[in-house]
Amino acid sequence: MTYCVGMVLDKGLVLMSDTRTNSGVDNISVFRKMFHWQVPGERMIAVMTAGNLATTQAVVSQLEERTKEPEDRENTLINGKTMFSVVGEIGSLLRTTIEERQKANGDRGKGRFTASIIVAGQIAGMEPRLFMIYPEGNFIEASWDTPFFQIGETKYGRPIILRGYDRDMSFEDAAKLLMVSFDSTLKANLSVGLPLDLLVIGKDDFAPTHQHRITQGDPYFDTISSGWGDALKSAFHSLPGYTFDT
Repeated sequence: MTYCVGMVLDKGLVLMSDTRTNSGVDNISVFRKMFHWQVPGERMIAVMTAGNLATTQAVVSQLEERTKEPEDRENTLINGKTMFSVVGEIGSLLRTTIEERQKANGDRGKGRFTASIIVAGQIAGMEPRLFMIYPEGNFIEASWDTPFFQIGETKYGRPIILRGYDRDMSFEDAAKLLMVSFDSTLKANLSVGLPLDLLVIGKDDFAPTHQHRITQGDPYFDTISSGWGDALKSAFHSLPGYTFDT
């Protein structure tokens, strides 16, 4: 399992993902789930993946290979005119990859090759955009009514974001909010784990505005984790007491 979040702000986009992959309690590994490509001054595109590791790695590897193709070949990731066309291409690639693996596995084969992807980015002359791609290859776009997407183990961290999100918040506050959301998920589910990858894409920057990997013992993340726990206890004890008296 994994946990990834993409968020739209007035100032741009903020992304965070964990790196834990497990095939049982005794087989836990670290794999990056966030990737990005850029054309300086022209575009910045990032993806986060969740689901079957072989499937997501195949999709990312094919996207990476396409960026290395000769310039005279059509490459939607680098040359697509809109984020919509870029996401459509990634969705088709995801669907095809899943179908090929399921076919190769046979009707009686074991294993699920499902996966989902968050795509975020901006192309020059357009607004930053955020999408979520489903295993079938279809996708939806974030809006101010739904300004963030989650994939993977979503339920533990979602209430934090719902209560704390504000579209005009600073990148720093957004990063802090996501750290609280991830800390709550880490505490509740062992299949999500450190390190965490953070990527901030400022509007019209077309390059990472901020990029950071949060590892075990990170001083700021540890402060957030302990401070959030203390703040919750304090808030709980400040609420009116319940009484059995009628």
